[in-house]
Amino acid sequence: MDLSELDKDNTGRCRLSSPVPAVCRKEPCVLGVDEAGRGPVLGPMVYAICYCPQSRLADLEALKVADSKTLSENERERLFSKMEEDRDFVGWALDVLSPNLISTSMLGRVKYNLNSLSHDTASGLIQYALDQGVNVTQVFVDTVGLPETYQERLQQRFPDVTVTVKAKADALYPVVSAASICAKVARDQAVKSWQFVEKVQDLDTDYGSGYPNDPKTKAWLRKHVEPVFGFPQFVRFSWRTAQAILEKEAEGVMWEDSAAEEQEGSRKITSYFQSEGLQARPPHRYFQERGLESATAL
Repeated sequence: MDLSELDKDNTGRCRLSSPVPAVCRKEPCVLGVDEAGRGPVLGPMVYAICYCPQSRLADLEALKVADSKTLSENERERLFSKMEEDRDFVGWALDVLSPNLISTSMLGRVKYNLNSLSHDTASGLIQYALDQGVNVTQVFVDTVGLPETYQERLQQRFPDVTVTVKAKADALYPVVSAASICAKVARDQAVKSWQFVEKVQDLDTDYGSGYPNDPKTKAWLRKHVEPVFGFPQFVRFSWRTAQAILEKEAEGVMWEDSAAEEQEGSRKITSYFQSEGLQARPPHRYFQERGLESATAL
């Protein structure tokens, strides 16, 4: 799988897709949705869709696709290669959601929880397939949250498509199993070849499983936390495991109470950029390396 677009910028969202088979524009198609990497504290979450004509569903089943969690890494890569060989009737697309995007969404002023992010990403991929001209008539989704609520939401969004949302759909429907394999292969590759935008000293690429309860993952987090700037963007800093390490290993921050200032009267915003009367001190190396200077006027 070519992840070169992700390598160029892994700080937000990246969408990748195969060409749409001509037959998928003409014949009624089934489409499956699944994800990989929802729980880990390290690396991206990947949502994927896979689709094929209803008339070729038996051919997809003949590939012996299965829930990606039950397959070894080599088996997943072998099956994905087979799907690529059958691109005359099988298509796929995926969204790679960076750890930075996930955490900033969850901790923003307007909260955007992981379930909502997952639902919207799945909906976006289904819409993308329709916009590309895929003749989607049936959609099967591995649930996030209550399947009945999720199914009703998707059915309202896509009234001309028959939507089925089930728990363990990746083990029930081959087209969801295929999507599961696409998502897992993409995430595995992304984690292995992750391009760190930070200059991390003595970088250890043995992350463990990436899950919060893995001792090796916890040790990696403790090793690579920066006392002032926190974790590299490879880390989902909104996860409780990461927050606990930040609280213990990083420098504390004292936020001044604004009540006293409000009693004395409001200050002009430009006063925060003036250096008169303050003792000069060298800026942190982060600002020096980037040539950043304090603004004295707006």
